[in-house]
Amino acid sequence: MNGAYHRSAREETADKKAMRVAQVACDQPDLMEEIRSQLGDETFALVCLFAAPCADFKKLIEAASNCFGGSDVLACTTAGELGADGYEEGQVICVGFPARYFTSVTYSLDLLNLAEDQQIIDSLIQQRMALAQSAPDRQHEFALLLVDGLSMSEENLTTTLASGLGPMPLFGGSAGDGVNFRQTWLSHNGEILENAAVLALVRSSCPVKVFSHDNLAPTEMRMVVTAADPEARTVQEINAEPAAAEYARLLGKDPNQLDPFTFAEHPVVVRLGDSHHVRAIQRVNERGELVFFSAINEGMVLTLAEHRDIVENLQDGLERLSAEQKPDLILGCDCILRRIAADQRQKTREVSALLSQHHVIGFSTYGEQFGALHVNQTLTGVAIYPPNDNEVAECP
Repeated sequence: MNGAYHRSAREETADKKAMRVAQVACDQPDLMEEIRSQLGDETFALVCLFAAPCADFKKLIEAASNCFGGSDVLACTTAGELGADGYEEGQVICVGFPARYFTSVTYSLDLLNLAEDQQIIDSLIQQRMALAQSAPDRQHEFALLLVDGLSMSEENLTTTLASGLGPMPLFGGSAGDGVNFRQTWLSHNGEILENAAVLALVRSSCPVKVFSHDNLAPTEMRMVVTAADPEARTVQEINAEPAAAEYARLLGKDPNQLDPFTFAEHPVVVRLGDSHHVRAIQRVNERGELVFFSAINEGMVLTLAEHRDIVENLQDGLERLSAEQKPDLILGCDCILRRIAADQRQKTREVSALLSQHHVIGFSTYGEQFGALHVNQTLTGVAIYPPNDNEVAECP
């Protein structure tokens, strides 16, 4: 009797929420059955899966295709997960967008064919207009992008997409492979993809706010890129000296000891307009060049940045999202370097507590997309608020 009562209470609470979330460990045998059970009896317009690299991605996608027939299903591998307890690992996170609150259209993009930029732009304009006509009462909108984090195509892709999306705000994340940087996977409606991106255009009766947040401030220490290969995202020379050696010298460090912890602790930023954006370093290659997560051009001025307190800064950012109304959920794309930096400062537990308290769900990335920009070392996402009752309607 008591068990039945508690189940009813949970169902009543779930009915008041716009979003549905499930979380299961990768090694659970009946993984998809448990996800479906946690999501409840709901019809979804869109389902997103964020899977740790330890998951059997092919098996997961096959099971999801059978489980969510009729719903669009997007999936990617992660560099860590944002779950019920904040920073997590070894999990599959599932976010469901109920059809009673959301209408969406999704498709995949082959990054090898981005020479056809105008076709993509024209298609986006048509899709956005068709979506507005099919859900005219759902006045809040955003675009979600998941992209191969090893494709080195994000800059051109986001610029192209922004041209077609117009006023529809875009955010997204680059799929990860833990800290291995060997292989990332994506999926769109059962098809497993490499060197690709998947995109969802979403309209909703729920108010939304797309945002990007970081905790970095530029210093006075600058350096000039004097030799670079933008397509390979490598910098050969800084200040006319070998790149890794010069970067290490400016930090007062041994160039042989540069590692992801160093790069997370000592990021560089570039000035674009009135703001600075991180250009995060991924690794040093065998030639002593710096390999970046984003494209770097010759002649670019890089500025070393310093960290503000990550806990205080994150708390301030999340509280601003809740200033007028608390979101049902914040779908977040959080750079792997933020996780590394929090760990370095022994702040992981405090950061995780804040993420959990504010219902931030998503994954750690190899880079984030915000509008027309590909950025690094940010928490980027969308806050989704309770639905406006006068906009709630049956799915068209």
